[in-house]
Amino acid sequence: MSDIEREAMEYDVVIVGAGPAGLSAAIRLKQLDPSREVVVLEKGSEVGAHILSGAVLDPCGLDALIPDWKEKGAPLNVPVKDDNFYMLGEAGQIRIPNFPMPPLMNNHGNYIVSMGNVCRWMAEQAEELGVEIFPGMACSELVFGDNGEVKGVVAGVFGLEADGSIGENTEPGMELHGKYVFLSEGVRGSLSKEVIAKYDLAKGKEPQKYGIGMKEIWEIDPEKHREGSVTHTMGWPLGSKAGGGSFIYHLDNNQVYVGFVVHLNYKNPHLFPYMEFQQFKHHPMVAELLKGGKRVAYGARAISEGGYQSMPKMVAPGVALLGCSVGMVNVPRIKGNHNAMLSGMAAAEAAHEAIESGRASDELSDYETEVRNGAIGKDLKKVRNVKPMWSKHGLLASLMVGGFDMWCNTLGFSLLGTLKHGKSDAEATEEASKHKPIDYPKPDGKLSFDRLTNVSFSMTNHEESQPAHLHLTDASVPMSINMPKFAEPAQRYCPAGVYEVVDDQFVINFQNCVHCKTCDIKDPSQNITWVTPQGGDGPNYPNM
Repeated sequence: MSDIEREAMEYDVVIVGAGPAGLSAAIRLKQLDPSREVVVLEKGSEVGAHILSGAVLDPCGLDALIPDWKEKGAPLNVPVKDDNFYMLGEAGQIRIPNFPMPPLMNNHGNYIVSMGNVCRWMAEQAEELGVEIFPGMACSELVFGDNGEVKGVVAGVFGLEADGSIGENTEPGMELHGKYVFLSEGVRGSLSKEVIAKYDLAKGKEPQKYGIGMKEIWEIDPEKHREGSVTHTMGWPLGSKAGGGSFIYHLDNNQVYVGFVVHLNYKNPHLFPYMEFQQFKHHPMVAELLKGGKRVAYGARAISEGGYQSMPKMVAPGVALLGCSVGMVNVPRIKGNHNAMLSGMAAAEAAHEAIESGRASDELSDYETEVRNGAIGKDLKKVRNVKPMWSKHGLLASLMVGGFDMWCNTLGFSLLGTLKHGKSDAEATEEASKHKPIDYPKPDGKLSFDRLTNVSFSMTNHEESQPAHLHLTDASVPMSINMPKFAEPAQRYCPAGVYEVVDDQFVINFQNCVHCKTCDIKDPSQNITWVTPQGGDGPNYPNM
């Protein structure tokens, strides 16, 4: 596709992705200079369509970006009223008291939100400032300048033939050039992945670590609803099988967010993260809450969990990585949206200064310095040892030693230094012969559901005649290597039922894909590459 003649449009800054990081960058650029030409390209059918997050939002990012957000009607309507932590066993639970926890774990002053709706509101603020936002415009390629710098992206390619060739109905898209390009694609974005590899940005850093987060929205009995209540659990059903836990957030309108996270460094390829989530809802505490209610939405998304030591270099000539393209989630807090917003602001300020001084297409080193040494770096450095401690020594050590280390870091020192992660999540997968298969209960259709039924509640749609956006480097690997060695775990780690083995054939149902990127992360042979489908395709999340 790179040899096609395309029209080009010139901007000061081109931003890929209308999430909290990209929209914050766009807004800040216009605040600094209303004449700045800024464009935001979003692959979802609308802003917010592909946004999935817990989410309890720390408003510090929004406070810095739009201090009068409350007067402007930002959809932060449910302040957190109480925090609950439980350790679950199969038949009961133990409440973990709040007082031993470091102050950073306190949710006082935070809000239960739909980040999709927050992003929709942020897009309105950006457009009022003159930012151009184009939803339904997937960015499929980077455009490089004569000196190897990133100078733009290709967006809006539609109507390719199933084999990827150009047909009579193909729209070749256009090039959008900028003095700087910001990649705010979220976790494991395809262009960010390419930039990290091309410029060797991960050199000297720990491998990025990930989790798979699955979420349902439930409407529950008003008698059981407690607006503003936040609950997190650990333990059953995962136990020692994998790291992870759940969240239950009571928002308004008798709705509850029910979510489940499984860390993707699990060893047993027989593990089925989606079925762990469905089993969790049958715990007596959770089942009692949901009984008589109905699930109204479902979705899934990978989460970057590597933290401080896994953040790659964030800049290369002409390009900067923002938010979860870098990995800025504070794992014990289960929060990254505030850092995404702060990163967007920092990138905008660095680009503004550079353009004002006549620079273009170089490295925005001031952005990287601000992220590592400013509020984001301080937030992530305090908790940097929780994830590796959990991965290597289990949940109890993470709670005890990791909690103690967080307290020490709050006071300005660490007895542990900075722990390493070691293996990637793909490398952590062990051979199936070392583990027993896991027998999961069949979904009952009331509290628990099969994957394909649930995927229908994500409103996912892909034009079936387009090329599959899930690429196999070697089509023989799933059945010749992954099946005999790992019992082909793609059948289980995908939360949307994309991958099947039918009559000894590996089948990819790309139409089901909710763009979580788990396959790109967890495939033990690293044989699957997720790339963006044509614009507007994928899930259509209403209030995630």
